[in-house]
Amino acid sequence: MKNNVHRLIGALALAAVAGLTASAWATTPAKKEAGKAAASEALVSLPAKDLKWREVPGTGGVRAANVRGDIIGKGPYEAFVEFPAGANNPHHFHTQALPTVVLSGVFYAIFEDGKKVQYPAGSYYYIPGKLPHFSGCEPGANCVLFQYQNDHFDLVPTPVANK
Repeated sequence: MKNNVHRLIGALALAAVAGLTASAWATTPAKKEAGKAAASEALVSLPAKDLKWREVPGTGGVRAANVRGDIIGKGPYEAFVEFPAGANNPHHFHTQALPTVVLSGVFYAIFEDGKKVQYPAGSYYYIPGKLPHFSGCEPGANCVLFQYQNDHFDLVPTPVANK
């Protein structure tokens, strides 16, 4: 089971990174020389066994493994994030958009309409910046996500009571 999760994480991360790379290439001017593009890019090669997981302080057991940058640092980042099964975030928003791929478990979000949307493994969501919501990992299995942002991660609590 653990090996299957690692294979799934690796395959979906590769798909997510490939999508990011394709997006970046689509916006690169055609006149850019291949040598200059290659010189500005660095190889990122992280088999699942080499990911360095650490607990995110103050989150009650949420762990992250950085791929590029640092999820709790400054600047852009790409990271795997693992939520314990049954973990819930308070009502909050993020100051910038948060694109996410769900790799395992069932993550959920509750937006302004009050409806709970479940995101099982293989799902993608894009939460625009400053959109208030609840979120968390359904009981049963830990949730592993792949997230990236153009600047540091943040979670800004709102005054709405938890549901």
